[in-house]
Amino acid sequence: MSKVIFAVIVIASSLFTLKLSGFVVNTTSSLPLGLYRATKEPIRRGMFATFCLEDGEFIRLAKERGYLSEGSCPGGIKPLGKEIFGLPGDEICLNDGLIAVNGKTIPLTKAKATDSHGRVMPMPQLKSGTIPKGYALLLSPRHAGGFDSRYFGLVRLSSLHPVRPVCTW
Repeated sequence: MSKVIFAVIVIASSLFTLKLSGFVVNTTSSLPLGLYRATKEPIRRGMFATFCLEDGEFIRLAKERGYLSEGSCPGGIKPLGKEIFGLPGDEICLNDGLIAVNGKTIPLTKAKATDSHGRVMPMPQLKSGTIPKGYALLLSPRHAGGFDSRYFGLVRLSSLHPVRPVCTW
């Protein structure tokens, strides 16, 4: 029993140290599974970023339905990790429900009517048009049921924290 307790303490201490050093462990299908490190690189398309939800309705939804575990963001939830697909000036077009950016359709981005437990999803906030200054489009196209910009809309650039994969699997 003491070996198990020791192992739990070592793992918890290691994860805490990684977090303090700017590392993030992703265990969701939003990004490739693995270890990421915060970076100060300029934000660009194709980069991964973490951010906190800002809209109270979506914070409540994520918390009540267990989409995000406990964390440091408003409402006591974890930050989301997504891929940046659109930046200011890019054109978003909804084609048969799929999202296209600058004419390129992104697979697996159609908003679902219900989540994986059959609960009704909110009306998507994303609309066709030009991404305005100060905002970005973040998606999780590896996961058809991703909780991302297709539902809660564009995300403020100033709220993004770019991360780079260190080791993924």
